[in-house]
Amino acid sequence: MDAATIAINQRMNKFDGHAQVWLFGYGSLIYKADFPYLERRPASIAGWTRRFWQGSHDHRGTPMAPGRVATIVPQAGAVCDGMAYLITPEVFAHLDHREKNGYLRLATDITFDDGSKVEGLVYIANEENAAFLGAAPELDIARQIARSNGPSGPNSEYLLHLASALRELGKSDPHVFAIEQHLAQLKDAPPAAQ
Repeated sequence: MDAATIAINQRMNKFDGHAQVWLFGYGSLIYKADFPYLERRPASIAGWTRRFWQGSHDHRGTPMAPGRVATIVPQAGAVCDGMAYLITPEVFAHLDHREKNGYLRLATDITFDDGSKVEGLVYIANEENAAFLGAAPELDIARQIARSNGPSGPNSEYLLHLASALRELGKSDPHVFAIEQHLAQLKDAPPAAQ
């Protein structure tokens, strides 16, 4: 599948006719809501885990030197914590453009911190999209993040903001925090050791 997903997402009609839709964010959407929303609540989705397996050619890297950003992958028993936003359908044009590098809309059950649930949607980048980089050791992911930079800024900034946002929510993510720790060690290491 081509990494450009705007047209595919525009064909999703699951929520046509809805005046409002809940959107679940697990990456930069947790801390960077650059769109209007009606309500914002901590939430989670079950059966998914966050991974830095998606390439970023348009925000945190370039086509020749992609960065790594978060996606979610299926994992039995896992819970992915994040932030849910109640939005109107007009916001989809902005989100489809923001998430155009391989992310597809997917309907999912969202669970709020009070235990209540609602059907909403999430953008995921699966292994079938051209920008998918896949699994790698967390140290290698940190090395790639450390050297990547794109139109939206340094890739490290994305990782550090996400780790900070998860801590503010009181949530743990061993994958994100391990990459963050490796990144800090790389920063402190002499250039030859990197």
